[in-house]
Amino acid sequence: MPKHSVFFKSDNIQVEVDAGTDLLTASRLAKLEMQCTCGGEGTCGKCLLKVVSGSVQTTTVMHGELSVACQTRVVGDVVVEIPPESRLTGNQVVIGTVSELPSLFRFDPLCKKVCLQLTPPSLTDPSSDASRLLMALRKFTDRDVELDLSQIRFLADILRSSNWNVDVTYVEIAGKAHVISIDSHNHQACLFGIAVDVGTTTVVVYLVDLLSGSVIGQEGTHNRQAQFGGDVITRIIYASDESCGLEKLQKAVIETINYLIGNLVDKYIIDIADIRVIVTAGNTTMAHLLLGIQPCYIRLEPYVPAANCFPVAKAKELGLNVHPNAVVFSFPAVASYVGGDIVAGVLINGMAKEEKLTLFMDIGTNGEMVLGNQDWLVSCACSAGTAFEGAGITCGMRAMQGAIERLTIDPHTFTVNYSTIGEIQPLGICGSGLINVLAEMRKVGIIDRAGKIQDVLTARIRRLDAGKQFVLAWADETAGGERDIVITEADIKSLLRTKGAIYAGMRSLLKSVDLDMSSIERVYIAGGFGSYLNIEDAVEIGLLPDLGSAKYCFLGNTSINGALTALISSAALEVAQQLAESITYVELSAGNLFMEEFISALFLPHTDLNLFPSVGS
Repeated sequence: MPKHSVFFKSDNIQVEVDAGTDLLTASRLAKLEMQCTCGGEGTCGKCLLKVVSGSVQTTTVMHGELSVACQTRVVGDVVVEIPPESRLTGNQVVIGTVSELPSLFRFDPLCKKVCLQLTPPSLTDPSSDASRLLMALRKFTDRDVELDLSQIRFLADILRSSNWNVDVTYVEIAGKAHVISIDSHNHQACLFGIAVDVGTTTVVVYLVDLLSGSVIGQEGTHNRQAQFGGDVITRIIYASDESCGLEKLQKAVIETINYLIGNLVDKYIIDIADIRVIVTAGNTTMAHLLLGIQPCYIRLEPYVPAANCFPVAKAKELGLNVHPNAVVFSFPAVASYVGGDIVAGVLINGMAKEEKLTLFMDIGTNGEMVLGNQDWLVSCACSAGTAFEGAGITCGMRAMQGAIERLTIDPHTFTVNYSTIGEIQPLGICGSGLINVLAEMRKVGIIDRAGKIQDVLTARIRRLDAGKQFVLAWADETAGGERDIVITEADIKSLLRTKGAIYAGMRSLLKSVDLDMSSIERVYIAGGFGSYLNIEDAVEIGLLPDLGSAKYCFLGNTSINGALTALISSAALEVAQQLAESITYVELSAGNLFMEEFISALFLPHTDLNLFPSVGS
């Protein structure tokens, strides 16, 4: 098969590809990550680039000179440019504020290091080296102790070369103590652990000193799996259908975690061999992909994962750059769409130990929620879609540099004033901005309750064959300078479906236990998107219930703090397992209740205005 060169002009990078290779694949080979929420199916229109010169075949051209990379194939040498709005860089990552250890738990790290001074064998005490070590270790743990064959192979030499004075690192798992390493005693020995939030969009890592329980450093970045799809469904499809798809997805997330660990190791000048344990928390699909478990049946009825409780792995099995025998724990899940990240949130927010009826929510591509108190807990997940991630929205984008995140519209002149992430020229609009713009457009009368753009006298409203659109920023104001940033009636319909699904999920969950919204005494909101959510705007459009702002509490990244809690308190992981088993999962696709609620929620704020007394008609 003939080869052709692809030169990325603005990055000064050239790669060689087979004839017929699409330009999205070429960008991956060049390690230039582009937005592509559909996983290369050509439906999202986010991987736009400019073909400067050369021979290509393309099925889709947008905005004049820009082509859809995944649908443009190389048939000769080609020179291309990737515009700023198409790049997957500069994600706004919610690393989170380190929470204190919940009062329910005491400091008792998952991984421990003890110094053992053994008595050498003699003719009167000829017990084996392993027996001698295990007997000494049992003074520190009441659990049965296990040694690996690889440790026994070198045990004799280590004990004698260290003059029978050794440091033993171990973890306690399921009633047993597993030895990670046996080293010559070192007075200055360190012991570290890693907590990981494996998010669909972003990955966050904490480096933790297990001798003191303190968080030494934090790092976060976008999940490199995003180049294969913006949400769990497109990644499941990629893992199932593409050649080596699962391996590529696993490699991408492992590379992301290793990149963050490497940054922390370099920044704080530590030895990676001193990292002996890792705790991860993520949704069910992310847990499958991290561990290399095929997730294909998660998206197929009856929506069953391969596992909800995941076996302990070794770092060397997964390719993580820490001590090869470091133990990797994964938070247990509840169901296919209520994962370990939600269990981690319930673990640290304390709702399972309190009398108040609490709703815990994580709003993203899936709206996951848990309702209950100390007596009972029920959960559900609704497929909200990727609109709040910018997918399927004409000028939508993730929360990255240049995304419009807040704006106001003058009720008389309809002038738009906006602010962007990084305070640079706008490239598009992110989820918090989309909620904000819906609320603003409704307040000033640009859209009606059904989301239709009205015939308001302003040049910002344009009627096209596909429907009306409203201009948020003119082309000469933008970073690209080539096209206006707009929101269309089709975009608004997508946003109404997304907000409607989340609200319908809440209503359906409450009705499943014969309660209504007024019964909720407190609402906890977690996750990266939730951290930037404006309650007033969310209520204005009917995304969140009209309960009064005092009942709402933002918790930030509960997934990473749950992983941290388990890392520094061994009992927390056992409690997490109990929580995962005790939370009842309600499948919203069974029966008609959710669909009825969903249809009622496809208006601003809702068909029943009595549910939103603070919002004007």
